[in-house]
Amino acid sequence: MAKVVIDGKEYEVNPDNNLLQECLSQGLDLPYFCWHPCMGSVGACRQCAVKQYRDEDDKEGMLVMACMTPASDGTRISIEDEQAKDMRERVIESLMISHPHDCPVCEEGGECHLQDMTLMSGHNYRRYDKQKRTHHNQYLGPFINHEMNRCIACYRCVRFYDDYAGGTDLAAQASHHHVYFGRHEDGVLESEFSGNLVEVCPTGVFTDKAFSENYTRKWDLQTAPSVCAGCSVGCNTTPGERYGTLRRITNRYNSEVNGYFICDRGRFGFDYVNSDSRLRRAVAQVNDEAAEMSDEQVADLLAELKSEGAIGIGSPRSSNEANYALRSLVGEENFYSGMADDERAVSRLILELSRDKAFHSPSIREIEKADAVLVIGEDVTNTAARVALALRQSVRNKASQLATDNNIPVWQDAAVRELAQHERSPLSILSAYATRLDDVASEVIVESYENQAAIANAVAARLSSNAPATAPLSPELQAHVDVISEHLAGARRPLIVSGSSNGQIELVKAAANVARALQDKNEVAIGLCLVQREANSFGLEMLLRAENGLGAALDKLSKGEVKKAIVLENDLYRRASHAAVDAALDNAESLVVLDLLPTRTTAKATHVVPTTAFSEHEATYVNYEGRAQLSYQVHQCKFGAQPAWQWLHSSDVNAIVQECSEEAKGFDKLSTLLPGIDQFVAGMKVPRQTHRYSGRTAEIANLNVHEPKQPQDNNSVLSFSMEGIPALKDASVLGASWSPSWNSNQSISKFQDEINGELKQGDTGRLLVERTESGAYLMPETDTVQVAEGQLLLARSLQIFGSDELSAHATAIQQRATGPYLSLSPEDASRLGISQGDAVSLNGNGAIATACIRSRMKTGTASLYVDDSIDYYALPAAIGPSKSEQQGSDRSLDGLIISDRYEEGY
Repeated sequence: MAKVVIDGKEYEVNPDNNLLQECLSQGLDLPYFCWHPCMGSVGACRQCAVKQYRDEDDKEGMLVMACMTPASDGTRISIEDEQAKDMRERVIESLMISHPHDCPVCEEGGECHLQDMTLMSGHNYRRYDKQKRTHHNQYLGPFINHEMNRCIACYRCVRFYDDYAGGTDLAAQASHHHVYFGRHEDGVLESEFSGNLVEVCPTGVFTDKAFSENYTRKWDLQTAPSVCAGCSVGCNTTPGERYGTLRRITNRYNSEVNGYFICDRGRFGFDYVNSDSRLRRAVAQVNDEAAEMSDEQVADLLAELKSEGAIGIGSPRSSNEANYALRSLVGEENFYSGMADDERAVSRLILELSRDKAFHSPSIREIEKADAVLVIGEDVTNTAARVALALRQSVRNKASQLATDNNIPVWQDAAVRELAQHERSPLSILSAYATRLDDVASEVIVESYENQAAIANAVAARLSSNAPATAPLSPELQAHVDVISEHLAGARRPLIVSGSSNGQIELVKAAANVARALQDKNEVAIGLCLVQREANSFGLEMLLRAENGLGAALDKLSKGEVKKAIVLENDLYRRASHAAVDAALDNAESLVVLDLLPTRTTAKATHVVPTTAFSEHEATYVNYEGRAQLSYQVHQCKFGAQPAWQWLHSSDVNAIVQECSEEAKGFDKLSTLLPGIDQFVAGMKVPRQTHRYSGRTAEIANLNVHEPKQPQDNNSVLSFSMEGIPALKDASVLGASWSPSWNSNQSISKFQDEINGELKQGDTGRLLVERTESGAYLMPETDTVQVAEGQLLLARSLQIFGSDELSAHATAIQQRATGPYLSLSPEDASRLGISQGDAVSLNGNGAIATACIRSRMKTGTASLYVDDSIDYYALPAAIGPSKSEQQGSDRSLDGLIISDRYEEGY
């Protein structure tokens, strides 16, 4: 540690950081704009000026930018020096010359970093009274509004979008006073992380369009810490509610999981919570007529099903508590998986590998530190987008090493990028089609699933003689094996990535073999990141018996071995062939479905029970690492829906978490996520509403002019109120970050133990699975698919906008979604007489997709993106596509963002 003196007081600081970061880590107030804790320093805004002195005898000093000055031992600076304060005020004044006077109507008002810094700098009067420069705004898609006249040219937006997130369609254009941040023309921002511009921008240039359309002031939102239910990463979020509707979601900092950023599915995919289609009352469906049921009737029905040996089918999108409650009701032997059988087999293997001492499941922060990565068969941008963003940062570790070797601080962002140029840490990708990470990859190999597994196993054999022997590969593929092996062998922090989304267990086995081969060489646990498709796939698998797959449950129902079933928050038609589901459900005498939206499965039910959405109940989820996290209730449900665990088991979430922790194998740490209610003095809790919350009486003025007692929450440490323990003082849970002089999201620095450190009042979660077992290499099982003339090997592709069952109902997400499409190579398309955009029959069974010809598809293979209109699990491993005269999806390929679309003749 180094010692620096700031305004006469000595502080211990990290000499590897700059003065701005260390001042903020010490809780000091120093204005800034262009600096960001994840993006380093460029010194663009000149707002963080301080006076630096040579020694204690120096009385004159010199002005320096804190973000560009290292926190070296013995440094002496002053923030309060009058010249430094005057400099900061004048910088603000120059930035504000053309800034509009629209704070009262600006959506960023009250949560604006520019407002905070203007007040902090002391600027309060605008002397410039001449004509302002003005800009035209652009259409940037369904997620983001653009108001360029508010720009102060801090360059944060393009540094995040282009340099950090890898976007290519947002840039700084023109120069000097006319600099413009936007696209070359109106159009949808292509990056899956464009929504982060809303939080990265310190002004109101980029704002949340979905929030704008249902706007309320930020301080009037009721919020609580939550966990994203969009994929298996488990990003932390802060949902905001007003008047009974969920209005927006913002990132909630978690040092180990998502850091400062979330993907656009997680940010904009919540609108299903407000859907008019929500199931609102429990009903019994008899002869196409629905009769409402009381809570007592539902309880009696569930008790009857329990006594009659009904089976329960769980769900990977349901919480641990909901799945456990169903398991407790029907018995462990009658509790079945709600995942497709191929995906479930991979999920089972992932659970087994999570107990192996040879491996380590890395957090997002650890992924960013990897210096050689091999991705096997998983399109992480579309299945676990936050992992993809972390992989983008991992390739910059070569640049950081070069900077260190040349005595350049790694936070000197522009200098480090200039030094590194195109030097990157190796990232190798094995995939069935081109992916969004290919632009930063050192090796991209597009092959069939079978060949991907063969290449990965060959890498394992090359790294360790203990790995299973493999069949000879072609010289071209062997050359790739040699390069990948060399990269991994020379790395200090190698990482292997794969997952369950395509249901190919051989790919995950191969990934485990490569990691084990590296462990043989290095004798330390190797990073093995195995992502899954849904928010609680890992947690569901922990509650299941190995033999209790979905296919087994459907088979029992179709054969009449059981007559009654309970389905938990799951559309089974997305998990198995439609014929198999129909045969099972049509044969059931009693089918109770608990869900929040109508599905094809609820249409088959004899009884439908409405459940609450993620923001309407408290629950826990387990992410791909095996990290359990607690998601708090944000607001109450205004109609007859209840949490699934409440219908099935108990009205007290604390009790069911405690029971699950004690009874279910592997969940013993789950109860430690619950903050104890008894720690609060005089019944004071953490408020869900900010201290600036307004209009509690006006909200119900049409009913009663007197403010009623606030709703009570007896099961949580949070209250539905603005009264409670201030977050800055004694709160053990941070409802929302706010600090005096810091109204924007930048106030999070006041709650970190240091910049980029852990939250003082946060919880990074609990890793549930103990690595106590020693495994062995997994033998490859080659099951070669027979491909007839005119057929193509089929791979599955997923889309970040549309593949998730719930977020696909969100209005903004639907505008970015596309219909079913079949990707195939130009050679195969020409041979089959198919042109770009044609409607294609997949196998002569009525399934129709749009042809998408891609220049980098492997000849003889095709990848298929499906929606609910296609019976995917009825398709064979090899299909014979043909041009169809039928009409395909009404959604064209225009919204599909891919790098290798074949343009000839399109």
